[in-house]
Amino acid sequence: MPDPTTQAAACFHDERILKARQLIRETISEYREALTRPSPPVDENKLEYEVMLKHFGHLRGGALYYPFLGSGFGNGALVELADGSVKFDMITGIGVHVAGHSNPDLIDMLVQAAISDSVMQGNLQQNLESLKLCNEVVGVARESGSRIRHCFLSTSGATANENALKMMFQAKFPADRILSFENCFAGRTMALAQLTDRPKNRDGLPQNINVDYIPFYDHDDPTGSTERSLAALKKLLSRYPGRHAGMCIELIQGEGGYYSAPREFFLTLIDHLRDHDVPIFFDEVQTFGRTSRLFAFQDLELDEYADVVSIGKMSQVCATLFTEEFKPRPGLVSQTFTGATSAIYAARFIINEFREKNFLGPEGRTMQIHERFAKHLNKLQSKFKKSIHGPWGCGGMIAFSVFDGSPERTKEFLDKLFHAGVIAFPAGQHPTRVRMLPPLLVITDEQIQQVCEIIGDVLNELG
Repeated sequence: MPDPTTQAAACFHDERILKARQLIRETISEYREALTRPSPPVDENKLEYEVMLKHFGHLRGGALYYPFLGSGFGNGALVELADGSVKFDMITGIGVHVAGHSNPDLIDMLVQAAISDSVMQGNLQQNLESLKLCNEVVGVARESGSRIRHCFLSTSGATANENALKMMFQAKFPADRILSFENCFAGRTMALAQLTDRPKNRDGLPQNINVDYIPFYDHDDPTGSTERSLAALKKLLSRYPGRHAGMCIELIQGEGGYYSAPREFFLTLIDHLRDHDVPIFFDEVQTFGRTSRLFAFQDLELDEYADVVSIGKMSQVCATLFTEEFKPRPGLVSQTFTGATSAIYAARFIINEFREKNFLGPEGRTMQIHERFAKHLNKLQSKFKKSIHGPWGCGGMIAFSVFDGSPERTKEFLDKLFHAGVIAFPAGQHPTRVRMLPPLLVITDEQIQQVCEIIGDVLNELG
């Protein structure tokens, strides 16, 4: 490492900087204490807020899913909106804000990033923290025996997945097809819209990638569904011999509705894929950091099969991880932006929090959070009978369905829940489920209970 007596090191440890950081921390902590529970909008803010929402919808070419414009402040699991209302954030930007809102420790890291040179880091010029982050992520990925050797940073999960596809297609040329599971979601770029199993997401787009789908695991028919999936895989590999560059696997289907599967199911398919020299790509954009291990493939003890892996969302900076066999030739991948300096600092902070503060492991805080939610949701199911079903998911991914599971009734429930003070989001289609990605690093057991009490109130109102 470079000599610590650089001007950067001297500046960052200057007494004035250290005092300023402490003052910011104290000020943030003081004001966040005023936010203790959900609250309605401030009356005098309502009209202007509605105007802003409509104008923003016009600017972006479509209305927002929720009437949400944040004030830029919050307190852990609570977020303040620009209309003065306060809500429990149980979706966290679809899994991004895992450290909650106005987290003093995270803000301190962001202040350090703010005084570090360069807003954005990239493929040509990057600072020391990019090296440190890549080293840490690869180190974590290799903890249980994976062959991962490399890490390429990017600014979005979609780009991380695109890079993964390019690496596989290049390594397996002239293979021109990709395998994935039914009901999968990979992103919204031109290629990923084809991979994602949602026809409306590629409406009006030309086909630019050939995708073959395999049925996913069915908990109601473990043996039968495994046999059907294997039969479908065998048929496709026989129909297109040597033409599959890889199989994209979500170990827990996120956008599809939080469907999981046991290790044995994946092994049955992976063994056959290995026999046909088809690479394994674990898409962990949504699962990273939300099981008992940082990687879901570690949670399922599938380390040795990981050829290519993508991460994103709670990692703040996204990345494609890969083994030596998929090392891209010059020109295939490059990023003007690999990530904002602030996001890179935040990524290192978040990964360290999970590793150092008892969040991981079968008895870790992440799994405890799931158990707490499951306990309360099961009580609601006993009380409301047919109005709520589940819960599903794993670790920091929680889902349940309401009423008939239709998109319309679920949207009605979510809108009521939002106005009652809890933000969640839909997933899946048949049925549509309510999903939650709570801020794992900060949510308390008391807040979990309060969230579930509000869910019960909304069920009672709509029942």
